[in-house]
Amino acid sequence: MLIEQPPILYRILYPKSLWRIRVPAQKTVYLTFDDGPIPEVTPWVLDLLDSYKVKATFFCVGDNVRKYPDIYRLLLERGHATGNHTFHHIQGWKNSTSFLLENTDKAGEMINSRLFRPPHGHMRVPQNRKLLKAGYSVVMWDVVTRDYSRFMTPQEVLQNVKKYTRDGSIIVFHDSLKAEKNMKYALPRAIEWLQNEGYTFALIPE
Repeated sequence: MLIEQPPILYRILYPKSLWRIRVPAQKTVYLTFDDGPIPEVTPWVLDLLDSYKVKATFFCVGDNVRKYPDIYRLLLERGHATGNHTFHHIQGWKNSTSFLLENTDKAGEMINSRLFRPPHGHMRVPQNRKLLKAGYSVVMWDVVTRDYSRFMTPQEVLQNVKKYTRDGSIIVFHDSLKAEKNMKYALPRAIEWLQNEGYTFALIPE
């Protein structure tokens, strides 16, 4: 649970970041994807979301946007939102605050969004403050599916969604090669389960 649904103590470190978004009188979840866009996976995700009439927020790596601009445009054309996931998918803990901001701003030249998610969720408290001061809305998560893990089965990834999702959850999948097998099994089943449970899907607001 320390990974799938971060505990309150971890959330306290970043009190102005988004972990969960409650909407009055509406049972809502926020489906998000990290690490794309890439041609091997992202178009499949887009077609699947279209088939269920679901919109999602994609936290894009700037270098992938540079390499695959047509796929990035397709995300927007299909009505999805995008966010910044740095240009080189760098971890805040392993880099200086100035370099993290520089790399994020570089991605921001291609990604027209003030939404930001730190790769792996790793950043130091001063980095979080600097990002907020720079005008970014830092989006964390309430449920991470762990679809990227080679130690997880597709069934376990799906079970993470069923076990930890609640009203207002921000749910993380990945449109990446590393997550492809688990995600392609779990995502359609998770959407169907969430819809059957009465959830509606919304985009992360800027």
